[in-house]
Amino acid sequence: MSAVSIKLLIANRGEIALRIIRTCRKLGIFTVLVCSEVDQNSLPVRYADEIFLLAGVMPSETYLNGPKVIKSAKESGCDGIHPGYGFLSEDASFAEACEASDLVFVGPTSESIAKLENKLTARQTMHEAGVPIIPGSDRPLRNEDDAVEVASTIGFPVIIKAAYGGGGRGMRIARSKEEARRFYRLTRMEAISSFGRGEMYVEKQLASPRHVEIQALAEKRGHVVILGERECSIQRRHQKLLEEAPSIGINDATRSALADATRRGLEASEYTNAGTVEFLVDNSGKYYFLEVNKRVQVEHLVTELTTGIDIIEEQLAIAFESQMNISQNEIKVRGWAINCRINAEDPRRQFTPSPGQIIHYHAPSGPGIRVDSALYSGYTVPEYYDSLIVKLAAYGRDRKDSIRRMRGALGELEIVGIPTTIPLHQLIMSEQQFNAGKFDTTYLEILGPRLDETLATLEENAAAIAAASQAMGMWSMKPRMHRSNWKHVVSHRRGW
Repeated sequence: MSAVSIKLLIANRGEIALRIIRTCRKLGIFTVLVCSEVDQNSLPVRYADEIFLLAGVMPSETYLNGPKVIKSAKESGCDGIHPGYGFLSEDASFAEACEASDLVFVGPTSESIAKLENKLTARQTMHEAGVPIIPGSDRPLRNEDDAVEVASTIGFPVIIKAAYGGGGRGMRIARSKEEARRFYRLTRMEAISSFGRGEMYVEKQLASPRHVEIQALAEKRGHVVILGERECSIQRRHQKLLEEAPSIGINDATRSALADATRRGLEASEYTNAGTVEFLVDNSGKYYFLEVNKRVQVEHLVTELTTGIDIIEEQLAIAFESQMNISQNEIKVRGWAINCRINAEDPRRQFTPSPGQIIHYHAPSGPGIRVDSALYSGYTVPEYYDSLIVKLAAYGRDRKDSIRRMRGALGELEIVGIPTTIPLHQLIMSEQQFNAGKFDTTYLEILGPRLDETLATLEENAAAIAAASQAMGMWSMKPRMHRSNWKHVVSHRRGW
């Protein structure tokens, strides 16, 4: 694409802001980065061409404040805004405000977002396009009595869902009338607090399904290109922890059917730009529409590794030139890629967030390894935003090769100073059921007790090695013996 005189505002932070900056540098696009007061020392700030400070630290004051972001874009002379993911990326009113301000919104049109951001409307759109949907209510619930009545008709268990929910929030599984009544109240309060909307609906809870999503790109003239699927079944509380491309859980017939359903659904919603259609696939191979993610996905890097396509570049080409650089016959999925989401969370304490200073950070490298992160030694992870701090991906010629490389990369990844979810991913990579590809969305429930045992063992090893190091005068190893960094305990123990 031609990048002559394009000036782009990036309305995001952390690794995704840095990811967008890198593609813009490749294309010669001038970047303006908005940042909150607490993000002034972040890595993206160092690499953006221009910085526009947003007063405040809370998301509502900064990255979620649409008028502030648009004012920043206009005052800095930008031609468009890339929202990344999260924050304003799927906000129809923000996209509409960009359009009204003659700013190119790098994403779907406001009309398309509005049609799909309400999950009830999205279900109806997909149903009319011939895409199977999960049995559930076709209208907003009136009250908790209505929730109980609809749930009883569908049959328990059900999921009480917020029509405007997302990111794993705004949903609870109800297994009885009492739970349906109670969870309706709780989920509605959460939805109003998190999304500003309280509309609720009910869906049938499928038994142990897989979560499979299709990555697509769509031009304004209705041309849709499929970039393959991703396996996203390993989740905690409906939030993804690990993704793969392709999926080991579906055959070619299902793969083709999901791609066709994605095309029909996106064409019916007049969708443009990058988007992901998510499905649940049951044990018999039947699939059901779940939702459309109307933005670049967190896990887009595994698709880039298996296709060689720069999804951010294609987003910009569609937004500014109304066309892609690629066609469907150019897309070839090769090899296998796995992405581990490393979060600043403490697995010993129910995965509570663990903000704080990074004493030492070292990223792994080597054949097939990709690290998307904005961490550096001395950086302080703030408490105000999402806990994702590193996306670690491993690419191999097949799934077995990819797992091997991921094991090595996790062993090299050094994050000292705060607890992280590295031990969880190390356990998954060595677990027999995962390696055999025999898992679904209930996988972590089975793995949970083993995780507790593993963490207890690692803590015991940490204490023993720290004592041995001190006795032997190994002061240079002290930073690596930080009790919150279990990965290093295992690494150094192998060296004895």
